[in-house]
Amino acid sequence: MSEFPEGAPCWVDAMFSDVEGAKAFYGDVLGWTFGESSSEYGNYTQAYADGKAVAAVVPPMPGAEGQSAWCLYFASPDARATAEKVKAAGGEVLMEPMEVGTFGSMMLGKEPSGAVFGIWQPGDHKGFEKMGEPGSFAWAELFTRDPATADAFLASVFPFGAQKMDDEVMDYKVFHVGGKDNMVLGRMVMDKDFPAEVPPYICVYFAVGDCDGAVKRATDRGAKLQFGPMDSPFGRFAALTDPQGANFSVIDLSTTVGDMPAMKDA
Repeated sequence: MSEFPEGAPCWVDAMFSDVEGAKAFYGDVLGWTFGESSSEYGNYTQAYADGKAVAAVVPPMPGAEGQSAWCLYFASPDARATAEKVKAAGGEVLMEPMEVGTFGSMMLGKEPSGAVFGIWQPGDHKGFEKMGEPGSFAWAELFTRDPATADAFLASVFPFGAQKMDDEVMDYKVFHVGGKDNMVLGRMVMDKDFPAEVPPYICVYFAVGDCDGAVKRATDRGAKLQFGPMDSPFGRFAALTDPQGANFSVIDLSTTVGDMPAMKDA
């Protein structure tokens, strides 16, 4: 794929204490295959769907052991400049920008309400080689208890436009880059159904050809079903937690039910 516009999701990875277990799990659930681990870069291992790079898994760095989580990376033409924007907007830089050989530069940050994210400035590694097809990234949503703070942060750091779902009950916002047709991120409010100990996070959606089949494969391998499967105008989807604690969702984009919700500028 060509380079991603600033602010667009361009990559995902996750740290797993049991990398081989993660490879077996996602290989079964999403059909991934895996490349050789790169010892030079902490045994970082890319995942592929039909030969296209779609994600990566890596062992935790010393001292960073704990519950696994998927990290979404947003594209940036200048990771250092984005890091300064993160700080100025009230966010936290967890890992200062660093070069990863000739592949590109990365940083890790936390938005003010608590969700962790990454920034990727591409070099040789441009990001996803496939999106929106089975086995690849499809969508992402920021879950937060403080939507006003999160919204203001995102608008300050990235060149986002925004629309809000025209719904008196649900507070759901969609951010776009370069026009309303290029939606890149959703924002959900964490309600009382979310345990207090669950911090804000970005949930990554992976496309699948059969949502119910993917859920069965996941739960048969020890995943916990959090929500769904449920039909929607966007696709049939479900939310899961993998055996090592990483939250993710699966969505069958080809199975849609109902009309698209009305949106208004926000």
